[in-house]
Amino acid sequence: MTAIRGLRLIRGAVMAPRLARADGEPADEANTDDEVMPVMTVEFSRFDTWYEIDSWWEGRFLERTKRGAFKRTIKSQGPAGVKVLFNHGRDMQIDQKVLGVANVLEERESSPYMEVPLLDTSYNRDLIPGLRAGAYGSSFMFEVVRDEWNHDPEASDDNPEGIPERTITEVKLFEAGPVTWPANPDATAGLRSGVDWLMDALSERDDDQHNELVRSFAAFRAMHGLRTPLDGGPAAPADKPEPLTPAPGGSPARHVNGLSAAARRRRMTVLGVREG
Repeated sequence: MTAIRGLRLIRGAVMAPRLARADGEPADEANTDDEVMPVMTVEFSRFDTWYEIDSWWEGRFLERTKRGAFKRTIKSQGPAGVKVLFNHGRDMQIDQKVLGVANVLEERESSPYMEVPLLDTSYNRDLIPGLRAGAYGSSFMFEVVRDEWNHDPEASDDNPEGIPERTITEVKLFEAGPVTWPANPDATAGLRSGVDWLMDALSERDDDQHNELVRSFAAFRAMHGLRTPLDGGPAAPADKPEPLTPAPGGSPARHVNGLSAAARRRRMTVLGVREG
């Protein structure tokens, strides 16, 4: 099935980016030459493994990605055609500066795999200690080109509630890299949706794009019969984390500096400031 185009999605992975030397050996503190920047390796999107999407914007369903889904995008773009950014280019300090230019991007047995020689910049040197410690998650932005849906599946071990199931068979990859927000510790399959975070960011910076995506996600949910807590559907189970942003339309009024209350709390946390 051809998917609705124009919906740029984000998935965050359990697998942390790793550092290696140019010769492929791990770049730990004992063997890293300060004069030579390391190579960052990133794996994402475990193939043929179900994971749950529970999003205010996408709805709630199971999803998996078939091996081969990245082959066409890799062939058409090549490694250098995929941007490598920190926090999807929305970090307050690094912004949209690239971390490096990928020289390897391929499908491996269990996941896409990317190698990125890091540029010798001050912002990359600031990131290296956290990357070495495994403090960051990995995330990628993509568009679904083709998918298959089972809207009324039988209950199974992977899907005990029988919620809709989506199998992604082809994607267009735009960008990948490390992110500060961690992967969901309960998501043993390794992925979670970052769309709620993206929509919150867009609402603060690009009203036109945000409003266009609001309409597109509404059409997406209607097409596949997906429900969210806002729609009166079942909320996420109590033992799972809350969605990344408050319910659309349910957040308090914005502050005079243009930030939503949720965004202000996150920024204060980054700065180490507690609100009284």
